[in-house]
Amino acid sequence: MTGKIILYDTTLRDGAQGEGISFSVEDKLKIAQRLDQLGFDYIEGGWPGSNPKDNEFFQRAKEMKWQHAKLSAFGSTRRVGVAASQDRNLQAILAAEVSVAAIVGKAWDFHVTNALQTTLEENLAMVRDSIAFLCAQGLEVIFDAEHFFDGYKKNPVYALEVLQCAAKAGAAVVVLCDTNGGTLPWEVDVATRAAVDAVNVQVGIHVHNDSSLAVANTLVAVNAGAQHIQGTINGYGERCGNADLCSVIPNLQLKASRECLTPESLRQLTRLSKFVSEVANQIPNDRQPFVGRSVFSHKGGLHVSALMRHPETYEHIPPESVGNRRRVLISELSGASNIAYKAQEYNIALEEDSSALRSVVDVIKDLEYQGYHFEGAEASFEIMLRKSLGLYTPFFHLEGLRVIIEKQDRDEEPLAEATVKVKIGGRTSHQVAEGNGPVNALDNALRKALEEAYPRLKDIRLADYKVRVLNERRGTSAKVRVLIESTDGVQTWGTVGVSTNLIEASWRALVDSIEYGLLRTGVEKL
Repeated sequence: MTGKIILYDTTLRDGAQGEGISFSVEDKLKIAQRLDQLGFDYIEGGWPGSNPKDNEFFQRAKEMKWQHAKLSAFGSTRRVGVAASQDRNLQAILAAEVSVAAIVGKAWDFHVTNALQTTLEENLAMVRDSIAFLCAQGLEVIFDAEHFFDGYKKNPVYALEVLQCAAKAGAAVVVLCDTNGGTLPWEVDVATRAAVDAVNVQVGIHVHNDSSLAVANTLVAVNAGAQHIQGTINGYGERCGNADLCSVIPNLQLKASRECLTPESLRQLTRLSKFVSEVANQIPNDRQPFVGRSVFSHKGGLHVSALMRHPETYEHIPPESVGNRRRVLISELSGASNIAYKAQEYNIALEEDSSALRSVVDVIKDLEYQGYHFEGAEASFEIMLRKSLGLYTPFFHLEGLRVIIEKQDRDEEPLAEATVKVKIGGRTSHQVAEGNGPVNALDNALRKALEEAYPRLKDIRLADYKVRVLNERRGTSAKVRVLIESTDGVQTWGTVGVSTNLIEASWRALVDSIEYGLLRTGVEKL
């Protein structure tokens, strides 16, 4: 098959049905605009009449300028025994004043007789009447054949008859839905080919991920003749979610040579994924194919050595083609190639066969043995690397610190106070600060001591703080690892500290965090 793939995004409707996801009207408008800018063909905005939020979305969407996408309103066929012109759902679609309507109707005889509790003939009439009514009002109609694959397996003649009925009534696209997400790829292939042969309009695919096959089934359907694909960004959707367009699109475009987006828009895919995650208030999946943070990460020394010569040895596509990037991780599994790669990334000259490089490798392995973990603390690794090579001068020197925890009543929270004395250039700064815990007090005191000399420190803040006990069986004398994530609002970086003393481990991670933040801003050391 050839020809452009038609992208129909249903993140704002089907994706919003996912557990833990709730978009505001502003959220939906932001996502819709981003999808439009990237060149998506259709954006399903919601189900008008079902809730006030969707009604407001469609009203406000009318005031916006759309560059490429058509806005679609979702609804169902007319109700049993009700004329299409009198059906509230269909009237709500007209009130939304969109140019496209997506109408869902039953394609499985079992659902017709048991869920709708009507006859197979009446169901066909509901499909025919609803589509004809909307087409007569000037709308482009997309028919979603609900439970098509389940229906085809049980009664293929009737499932195909539903599609033919929709096409004859004026539907521009008939979409084959794996509503329960239980169909296998070879079943999708057979049924899709039958559907393509049965109708003379465009065939689409809409699948759910209950069997972890949504992306595979979408690709199989396209190979069988479907040209219109429905899915959501990041695979959001009810139960196990929908087909993830962040996987479907690059698979089709980069591997099957089926145009979905322009190459420029495809390079925005990773940013789009993270943007939708942020708006949906969901933690990005680091292992999400194509767009996840970890999917082009390499840890084994032999892999990295090969990558430095030929990236395709361990990468199935160039990360940049989807806006992602390669990451080389540092751990006790790292070889000289990993260190050399990272040094190159930091613009540090380090020969691969040098004694300096071998020395750094030994240091890394020893620190990892002690409990350090640099995969999530690349800032600490860069500082350590520069120190090992004699390329680093600290921004300040500690002359002393003290932390006091005071608890005066058994029912009150204890008070934390930290005193920090540091030398910056030729002068000493001695500061005291309180906090809601010893680490917070230390952070506050250190900032007070440094901010006069380094005002840019005000832009750096702690974003996350994690503690892990490394050898639990030693009880309160166990060694701990502290990971700190910091940000300046533009970039985020991680640092690590390890010690049998929680305050000391926190101090090491905290110092690295501040020093790296100052280092990346280009502040001159005093």
